[in-house]
Amino acid sequence: MWQLLIIVAILCIHVNAEDPYRFFTWNITYAHIYPLGVRQQGILINGQFPGPDIYAVTNDNIIVNVYNNLPHPFLLSWNGVQQRKNSFEDGVYGTTCPIPPGKNFTYVMQMKDQIGSFYYFPSLAFHKAAGGFGGIRILSRPRIPVPFPEPDGDTTLLIGDWYKTNHNVLKSILDQGKMLASPDGILINGRGNNSAWFTVEPGKTYRLRISNVGLRDSLNFRIQGHEMKLVEVEGTHTVQTTISSLDVHVGQSYSVLVTADQPAQDYYIAVSTRFTDQVLTTTAVLHYSNSRKPVSGPPPPGPTTDIQWSLNQARSIRTNLTASGPRPNPQGSYHYGQINVTRTIRVANLPGIVNGKQRYAVNGVSFVQADTPLKLADYYNISGVFRVGSISDYPPRGRGIRLDTSVMGADYRAFVEIVFENRENITQSWHLDGYSFFVVGMDGGSWTPSSRKQYNLVDAVSRSTTQVYPKSWTAIYVALDNVGMWNLRSEYWARQYLGQQFYLRVYTPVRSFRDEYPIPHNALLCGRADGKRS
Repeated sequence: MWQLLIIVAILCIHVNAEDPYRFFTWNITYAHIYPLGVRQQGILINGQFPGPDIYAVTNDNIIVNVYNNLPHPFLLSWNGVQQRKNSFEDGVYGTTCPIPPGKNFTYVMQMKDQIGSFYYFPSLAFHKAAGGFGGIRILSRPRIPVPFPEPDGDTTLLIGDWYKTNHNVLKSILDQGKMLASPDGILINGRGNNSAWFTVEPGKTYRLRISNVGLRDSLNFRIQGHEMKLVEVEGTHTVQTTISSLDVHVGQSYSVLVTADQPAQDYYIAVSTRFTDQVLTTTAVLHYSNSRKPVSGPPPPGPTTDIQWSLNQARSIRTNLTASGPRPNPQGSYHYGQINVTRTIRVANLPGIVNGKQRYAVNGVSFVQADTPLKLADYYNISGVFRVGSISDYPPRGRGIRLDTSVMGADYRAFVEIVFENRENITQSWHLDGYSFFVVGMDGGSWTPSSRKQYNLVDAVSRSTTQVYPKSWTAIYVALDNVGMWNLRSEYWARQYLGQQFYLRVYTPVRSFRDEYPIPHNALLCGRADGKRS
């Protein structure tokens, strides 16, 4: 009974009591899994790999009580959930103390003004290579129209590259300053080739929520003999485009509609790597309920390695301006293209060797974790943990790399332009916690101020993860309307682990509940914040 009273007290501070609550209790354990036919150590949630879906409606209050039964600290983060005024719950080490072994922590979140398809994942160490991830679906409130008929089914598909090697061994390789070899295969909902089945009824239409939860590779998704209609990208209803295949870069989420309108038999669902020397492919089965014919022959081929094909598809994804979003007004009512940009931040990734070890940097700074979560150090005014301004707004001229706990300061309610400059020969993905942003432009070559002439300032898609093609740039606009300490990171997980990330401190000098919730009463305190009062 006393535990329930504590949770209710937390809710009274953090959430609007008029909105519904959804409660989850999750037990995190190790178990043997065989996704590629080899026994390895996996992270399960309530005995499941992948973990259970979080099913919610706009503005629902989500209460997730996580029991850590692993022998080391653990954290979950929520890729794409904006944590409005609530970065304490973001679940990365810069904001949240890890859950100690044998202990529990209750996440208290509100899906404030959000719809769409997202996922959660373990953010510490290299746990993401062992599982612990699952889907998040946030539906619109019943009175808000959705720009397509209600589908006959709604299914999460988690796709991603996978290593047969134990995640602790992978982490050890990175700690030694070495890079990982290529992944061993691709998983669809935690299963290898032809192991996942999805049954459909003839003539019915299904929504597939596809998230790339992998560690590094862009993936192409397609269904043999079927076309797909793209309808949503990370919380934004899109102009509905019919496609035969879809590039899903690491960290990204999409929704497509598929109608079972082909002759009754089984069909391949194929997922393959993009822009890799060795193309990895895995398949699942789309099974018509009245099928008498199994899959046969080769799976449908994917697109070539041509970057231009992928770039053209990315540029074609636009916001449906006539559709409502999480509120009953058109998504296009927010005229982002008419707002003056107050600051331009240029972000460039750079590999390098520091003290004989491989590192990766952003604007010449390779991120190292502090001994205390940055959000707690900021809240309690603990000096010496980090320095605002330890990373520049633009890349340095030289190629040197230094180690630091990089934090970039930003003003609350500023409207900024961020340009990601990829000077390497691989495709990158970047994610910003706490926000969605408008992807206004992307192209090959070097970005210059004249590149703004080609920006889409009318119906650019709004999302939280964007790709940057090799030797290319991507530009985004973001309204910094969410106070907190927010992680801006590479979704190429080994690079993130080796320093390709930093924190954006969105700051206002006035400490007000209007702008940011207070620290949760149940907050775990660690490092130099240990012993403080929450």
